[in-house]
Amino acid sequence: MAYQTVNPYTNELVKEYPNATDQQLEEALKTGQNLYEEFKKQPVKERGEILHNIASKIREKADELARACTIDMGKLLTESQGEVELCAVIADWFADHGEEMLKPEEIETTATGTAEIQHHATGVLMMVEPWNFPYYQIMRVFAPNFMVGNPMILKHASNTPTSAQMMADIILEAGAPKGSLTNMFLTYDQVTAAIEDPRVQGAALTGSERGGEAVASAAGKSLKKTTMELGGMDPFVVLDDADMDDVADIAWRSRLYNTGQECTSSKRFIVMADVYDEFVERLKENFSKVKAGDPLDPNTTLAPMNTKKAKEDLQKQVDEAVKAGAKVVYGNEPIDLPGQFFMPTILTNVDRDNPAYTTEMFGPIGVVYKVSTEQEAIELANDSSYGLGGVVFAGDSEHGAEVASQIETGMVFVNNFRYSLPELPFGGVKRSGYGREMSRLGQMAFVNEKLIVKADKPDMNNLAGGLVASSNPK
Repeated sequence: MAYQTVNPYTNELVKEYPNATDQQLEEALKTGQNLYEEFKKQPVKERGEILHNIASKIREKADELARACTIDMGKLLTESQGEVELCAVIADWFADHGEEMLKPEEIETTATGTAEIQHHATGVLMMVEPWNFPYYQIMRVFAPNFMVGNPMILKHASNTPTSAQMMADIILEAGAPKGSLTNMFLTYDQVTAAIEDPRVQGAALTGSERGGEAVASAAGKSLKKTTMELGGMDPFVVLDDADMDDVADIAWRSRLYNTGQECTSSKRFIVMADVYDEFVERLKENFSKVKAGDPLDPNTTLAPMNTKKAKEDLQKQVDEAVKAGAKVVYGNEPIDLPGQFFMPTILTNVDRDNPAYTTEMFGPIGVVYKVSTEQEAIELANDSSYGLGGVVFAGDSEHGAEVASQIETGMVFVNNFRYSLPELPFGGVKRSGYGREMSRLGQMAFVNEKLIVKADKPDMNNLAGGLVASSNPK
């Protein structure tokens, strides 16, 4: 696996990085294990102070980080800047709230004495993260687990090595002990070896189903805990009483943000028949307004895709969809620029036999479905092997929430753009994965929830697991 930055706008090879050696991996595991032992003795509050320093350092180097992200994977500079700031927000939030969330919790019990759950670190974690949000994906795992006291080893995507190393360097510069986050350019075999190593106690992955299956399989064989955030076919449901001005303003953004290369991007627009024609026309209008160009230029509104292969794979998916009967109502034409650009495209007439019905398209492709009833909309939204996120637009937000509660995903936003904040849990169900990152749920993803029951004398009424002792021993 070659770790290299290839600018997707200029197609220029910017920098290559050598793969890590097995000896370097061993040293990282040893360093992480030693730090885990040290973290046990360190007050959580001290790590919170370091995490605040990390947030400050991220903001100090925001311009440098944002530019590197855009050159690595091509997203608009404004989007890279937003991602960098979000990382600082996440770091600050867990620094402010982590200590409180990790305090022991008392349990009411009929036993003599007191009972509480303590939250302890478990050990070194393996992080496997993707290219589409190269900083955010790191921070949403790092911040909570740093507060817990779990050292981390990072295997990032092969096409965003510069971003990965810059974030790891900043974390170290801000005062985090060596081993808190060790970025390594690992092979897949080395990732498996790390997960199977007894010093590693868990693995967090964001990526493809294939990657999730590989990591979960390796972890399962060694009885290690995992969290998985995988693909998505997120529905965007438009009810017939929705405010169509709001819908039109959000729909195109929800599909084209990050050039559509986002697991929670709205990939399936499910629209009531009464407003279907208006929706399609306004989506076409907004798609037509985007301007392709240099993603470092603030006037550009459509960035290139992250790699040549990604663009070619997406084109193949669109061609297969059209061959199977899909109608192109907008787009699917070449953009005369050297970068890896894909024209925003709208597909309709996609039936259940069409591969586009079940296959995630990771790019600026919107598939629009017409439905006649609310129940039909809900059933179509749920007719997917994925279940990550979703959006519902309704005239009445309470009714929209009722519809949202029937959609089989981990997250739904009503009358709003989807977004991510540290206090909100992030994750899905079905083939979109399991577990949650961010919020208190993410804080507790890799902790030992240890029960401590304390009494001055033995509780003779609760011997043998709660059974009352009926007689004296013979």
